[in-house]
Amino acid sequence: MSQTHHLQRSDLWSLEEYAEKRGDFRKQVMAHKKARQVALGPNATLYFEDRLTIKYQIQEMLRIEKVFEADGIKEELDAYNPLIPDGKNWKATFMIEYTDPEVRAAQLEKMVGIEDVVWVQVEGFDKVWAIADEDLDRSTDNKTSSVHFMRFELTDEMVAALKQGAVLSIGVEHSVYSYQTTLEGDSRDSLISDLD
Repeated sequence: MSQTHHLQRSDLWSLEEYAEKRGDFRKQVMAHKKARQVALGPNATLYFEDRLTIKYQIQEMLRIEKVFEADGIKEELDAYNPLIPDGKNWKATFMIEYTDPEVRAAQLEKMVGIEDVVWVQVEGFDKVWAIADEDLDRSTDNKTSSVHFMRFELTDEMVAALKQGAVLSIGVEHSVYSYQTTLEGDSRDSLISDLD
């Protein structure tokens, strides 16, 4: 990953500074995140991460844990920097969302392997399948997790086509849960801004 995309300690605010800026920064990030949420049917959402969303996550973790020592800050940066896209890919959190815990448990049993059948597709190119859960395996043989971390690797040709207006589709193809959508407007623009 290109180091230019990584957050450094100098990109973060101290706990005192963050306490002052948090309200406005939170509003900015929440508005930014809206365009980066892609619903796949009624019960699954992809939340696309970028430098701003990850900066917010780190600042919140430092605040909650009251971390101000250099080692602790470095640990958070090391944990979260891999979630920032590097200009040739997208990184997202995939969440399976059922409000009723019993229904959720039953569905997660039926959805084993769903993390491997989420895709993005640039018009004129093959589907790009998610590379899921590189940090740790989140599924067992009899159920999947409700949260997965995903990476979608794009070719230079795909990036160029997107910047020239190619249609961008996103979907999931599982035997019990299959949906797709075409990204338009702010959502499409926000994801394309991630690409170098």
